[in-house]
Amino acid sequence: MVATKPVDFRKGMEGLATLVRESMWADPFSGAVYVFRAKRADRIKLVFWDGTGLCLFAKRLEDGIFRWPKIEDGVMRLLAAQLSALLEGLD
Repeated sequence: MVATKPVDFRKGMEGLATLVRESMWADPFSGAVYVFRAKRADRIKLVFWDGTGLCLFAKRLEDGIFRWPKIEDGVMRLLAAQLSALLEGLD
């Protein structure tokens, strides 16, 4: 699930898990992957439960930006192939 609105990137995994509960109306411990971006679209963070603990993955593109949905508020669901393309910085 992708949060379409940028978030404060100072948040760690606990702060992002709280956003999953309060803004996305989802369970951060469900096993789904939750994707967040910074105001500058060159950084993303993913939060997910791997069965043993909460995980945080962060990526900053060296050049360019992540192509993000135009929706300003809400949540978007992605297929695995779409998430892979997003992580690669593809349009």
